[in-house]
Amino acid sequence: MSDILLVVTNLPDTQTAAQLAQRLIEERAAACVNQLAPCTSTYRWQGALETTSEVPLLIKTTRAAYPRLEALIREHHPYELPEIVAVPVAVGLPAYLEWVNRETNTLKE
Repeated sequence: MSDILLVVTNLPDTQTAAQLAQRLIEERAAACVNQLAPCTSTYRWQGALETTSEVPLLIKTTRAAYPRLEALIREHHPYELPEIVAVPVAVGLPAYLEWVNRETNTLKE
């Protein structure tokens, strides 16, 4: 099993999603962020049923970089309680997984 994580979060609009994605890459908290097309999310929040449009981000990072990534998301996310879900990557193209490790290494440069 690798130390690579796939992290999912949702933002309220494309501009906010793009800004967060860029910050995560600049801070080496992620190697790659995919901004997906807006989707409709339905959930219960503070006792009320909510339906809203959101922009999902798929974020590739490492276990070592995850604390930095989570802190950045929490600091720059407009939601009171942002979705931050990390899924371990069991297998993947070795060269790609090595690249994710290199890109999230803060000792680089």
